[in-house]
Amino acid sequence: MPGRADANIHNGITQGNLIREMLRFSVPYLIACFLQSFYGMADLFIIGRFNDAASVTAVAVGSQLMHMLTVVIVGMAMGTTVSISHAVGADDRKRISGTIGNSILLFAGFSFLLMVSLLAGISRILTMLATPVEAFGEAADYLRICFAGIPFITAYNLISGIFRGLGDTRRPMVFVAIAGVINIGLDVVFVGPLHMGAGGAALATILSQAFSVMIALLSLRRYSTGIELKKQNFRPEGSIMQKLLTIGGPIAVQEGLIQVSFLVITMIANARGVEIAAAVGIVEKIISFLFLVPSAMLSTVSAMAAQNAGAGYHERSRKVLRYGIRICAAFGGLVFILCQFFADPIIGAFVHDEPGVAYYGAQYLRTYALDCVFAGMHFCFSGFFSAYGKSLYSFLHNILSIAAVRIPGALAASAFFPETLYPMGLAAPLGSLLSVLICLCLYRRMIRNPDGTLV
Repeated sequence: MPGRADANIHNGITQGNLIREMLRFSVPYLIACFLQSFYGMADLFIIGRFNDAASVTAVAVGSQLMHMLTVVIVGMAMGTTVSISHAVGADDRKRISGTIGNSILLFAGFSFLLMVSLLAGISRILTMLATPVEAFGEAADYLRICFAGIPFITAYNLISGIFRGLGDTRRPMVFVAIAGVINIGLDVVFVGPLHMGAGGAALATILSQAFSVMIALLSLRRYSTGIELKKQNFRPEGSIMQKLLTIGGPIAVQEGLIQVSFLVITMIANARGVEIAAAVGIVEKIISFLFLVPSAMLSTVSAMAAQNAGAGYHERSRKVLRYGIRICAAFGGLVFILCQFFADPIIGAFVHDEPGVAYYGAQYLRTYALDCVFAGMHFCFSGFFSAYGKSLYSFLHNILSIAAVRIPGALAASAFFPETLYPMGLAAPLGSLLSVLICLCLYRRMIRNPDGTLV
């Protein structure tokens, strides 16, 4: 990766106005996430315009599984982002190069194993999810194409994680913007005139991802940082691999388990018929879209706190956390209020002549939207914990939330309130509230040293 040999690779993240730097980092990342989620929602929207509830359910189930895989990959890539951020804060170019090379090795093997194992288990996965028989065939087509494209999804998210570790969120924004335009255009052609259904939506997504990877690779080769990748950087190095897995592994597992809890909720909904299955699938897609701001803050807090930790500026790291929580709480409160007034037209935009889907979806969205408040808070804590190599803290609070509240709450709501989705929508926000309380206790434990330093 040739470039100028700067004397110092620190940037404004470790100095200057903190709010300005957080916005500079988070806004391009937020736009990139917005665009990525937007063209993911475009699959569902376009399918709903041209097909019936069975096709909508197929894409909803399939895209939820793909979202699960994507967040797991992003969680793994957090190990790369944080490791590079630490090295940037310490002005250690050799460590940056070694981290990039070892990350490429790790993710190449990971993506291959994931692709092969998932392609072999499509029918079992859809059966476990209690996918309605009307949607089973199209859901299988959707997943078959998407699983084959896992190497592209992995490559894109790894390259984006490398750029974020270096403090650059603008280039990933450009990559995903180009991919989004291509995806929506192909969606309209494949699903509309060509009548390819759910498989067409999946093909449009994977082709656009492949194109974005090509652009990202070209950009990475030309990126000017004074950091060079040599042959020895691609040899496995125990200390680097351990750090990548220690930070990224628990985050990936926790994100996977969170998505498993969502899939359990999908199974519960699928068992109640195609209308409720479609309604829950649409709302889950909307919620993933609304979570863009919390997700942007998680990455912002983790990268900025890690760079400041690497430079020894621990108080500045804590300020990053506090500002991130305030931003997420304000955003979540606004989203919750708006969803109380506009839930019906929001759901209605995704369905055509399906009043039952619109009715149940609006119920589910009104209560589920409360999760935007609490989830944003524990997202910020998770980013902070990761920045200090304590990803197990994030794993702990999420597991307790899932096991104690999210899944039991959804099951109880479905059993005791079979005629409505209002109570079922409260399971996620109550689980996130528990996570926030646990995070506060863990954070206090981190700063309990007599000299006030972080442990």
